[in-house]
Amino acid sequence: MDKRKIYEEAAAEIRAVLEGENETIARMSSICAILKEGLPWVSWVGFYRRVGTELLIVGPYQGDVGCLRIPFDRGVCGKAARTGITQVVPDVHAFPDHIACDATTRSEIVVPVRDLSGELIAVLDLDSRLPAAFDDIDRSYLEELANEIVAGTRS
Repeated sequence: MDKRKIYEEAAAEIRAVLEGENETIARMSSICAILKEGLPWVSWVGFYRRVGTELLIVGPYQGDVGCLRIPFDRGVCGKAARTGITQVVPDVHAFPDHIACDATTRSEIVVPVRDLSGELIAVLDLDSRLPAAFDDIDRSYLEELANEIVAGTRS
């Protein structure tokens, strides 16, 4: 499995689907569907949208039911939102204050998503049932895709 090739194919599909669409939720929904279908090591992919000064709420996503609300001071998603830095966690059970929405999750990556003014609007969260499933290749492509979300939006 060549991760770069898989990401290049997913990115091309995402760009084609998103062309001309400037509504953020529609863009997020499409990205989730394409990534969940295209990345075989991923068990869950979704966005936690910022709905308050320090609160995230689930959606859109693909996979089993996710946690509904995550405060900035809890878990991997909260840390990514709080720090503005992508979190790559090879073993979620070793991460302090990990929120176990799915007990079968072994590793996770969470990417902050910002609007055109630089304001945090969401985090992009991917889980895997495999340990250490995410690396710098994932980080690089997912950070680029996070920017794609806002590239065509006006909000």
